[in-house]
Amino acid sequence: MSDTQQRIDQLVKGHDIVLFMKGTASFPQCGFSGRAIQILKASGVETRGLTTVNVLEDPEIRQGIKDYSHWPTIPQLYVKGEFVGGSDIMMEMYESGELQQLVGTL
Repeated sequence: MSDTQQRIDQLVKGHDIVLFMKGTASFPQCGFSGRAIQILKASGVETRGLTTVNVLEDPEIRQGIKDYSHWPTIPQLYVKGEFVGGSDIMMEMYESGELQQLVGTL
């Protein structure tokens, strides 16, 4: 496992909720990342309980997270070390109530 993959693995497994995104929770820098933050907030996640990783600040993480998850796009949400998906999947899970159940137990 490369250093980048190890860093990602530690982030994902070391925090309950991790969102790899473009920008920050308070200043998303793409529409999909902004949508992901809004979905999490609507699901009851407080931003202080959320770990975000700005992939724009680290090109190795930006590519490495795609390799780690085998998922081609950002944002990417992880809950309790498990890959959940991007903003479209998050929206589907939110609309069905599944996301609120998943993050509500934390």
